[in-house]
Amino acid sequence: MGKKLYVGNLSYTVDSNQLTNLFAEFGTVDTVNVITDRETGRSKGFAFVEMSSDSEATASIAKLNGTDLSGRAMNVSEAKPMEKRDGGGRSRY
Repeated sequence: MGKKLYVGNLSYTVDSNQLTNLFAEFGTVDTVNVITDRETGRSKGFAFVEMSSDSEATASIAKLNGTDLSGRAMNVSEAKPMEKRDGGGRSRY
């Protein structure tokens, strides 16, 4: 079973191809999701990377956390489960 990683403090120019190539040094990368602003399409400076095994994810965290990518020190850690949120939208009534 794979493990999802949070990758923060990214330069706004970093794309999914760069992250795939970087994390592939430590194993098989299943998915890379660079989070973007809905309106502008610009990166929000963080991403989620899913590795194919726990050991690959652990090695990635150990080697990449705090390292420089495009002039910024990345924060790499295990992603926390998404918390349930209320709808938050407008009511029709």
